[in-house]
Amino acid sequence: MIINGQTFDEERALYGCDGIVVTNCRFDGPADGESAFKEGRNIEVSESYFNLRYPFWHDEDLVIRDCEMTDKCRAALWYTKNAVISGTNMHGIKALRECEDVSISNCDIISPEFGWSVNGITMKDTSVQGEYFMMRSNNLKFENVTLNGKYSFQYISDSVFENCEFKTKDAFWHAKNVTVRNSVVAGEYLAWYCENVTFENCTISGTQPLCYCKGLKLINCRMLDADLAFEKSEVEAVITTPMISIKNPLSGSISVPEVGEIIMDDPKAEGVINIVK
Repeated sequence: MIINGQTFDEERALYGCDGIVVTNCRFDGPADGESAFKEGRNIEVSESYFNLRYPFWHDEDLVIRDCEMTDKCRAALWYTKNAVISGTNMHGIKALRECEDVSISNCDIISPEFGWSVNGITMKDTSVQGEYFMMRSNNLKFENVTLNGKYSFQYISDSVFENCEFKTKDAFWHAKNVTVRNSVVAGEYLAWYCENVTFENCTISGTQPLCYCKGLKLINCRMLDADLAFEKSEVEAVITTPMISIKNPLSGSISVPEVGEIIMDDPKAEGVINIVK
């Protein structure tokens, strides 16, 4: 069934639909209805406007293309599987929760608490603003994503990030089995309590990064304005820029061309710091 150029504002307007194509429609109006596409299958939506809550819950095999989701379109996708989203503004709070196998590209996301408890998400060529981004999610694959927002990627696992730029704070706390390559990560208190996290060819900046880590690796990374780094961490690191200070690495070795201050006042701290010109 093809629906074109219509407006829907009633509750569950297209509930349980299967095999539907929707173009140039509006989900808005005085009835203020929720859950337009709930429990649907094989849905394709393009060039449409969403100004109502919870449109895509419990859906499967979903394509969303060139759409507008306003700040009133809260919690847009929950419990949905096999979705492809492209060229879309996602501006409502709490989008993409408990979802699985979702591909996002060329989107603009302004959404606090986006992407909680999701599995198998790819994101490419997308900009993001939002706090607590992607918390408790796994199997993420990001490429050319820019992020501005605090408390991102906390408790994530089994994920890869490439050619990204993250301006964030308290990012990657408690993350496990994560690789970040060729990326810029700027923000305070980076990746505390993480496990088996690798930064490769990255630029890292901000105070007190990478503390209380296990299995931490840095490969040819730049560290700018980084002080009190690596406290209580198990770390193997090759740093290519001078650092302000390093404090009490628990074990492993750190190679750095210059460091302003080395603080080793904990008898349990046995990490080795090599000054390599």
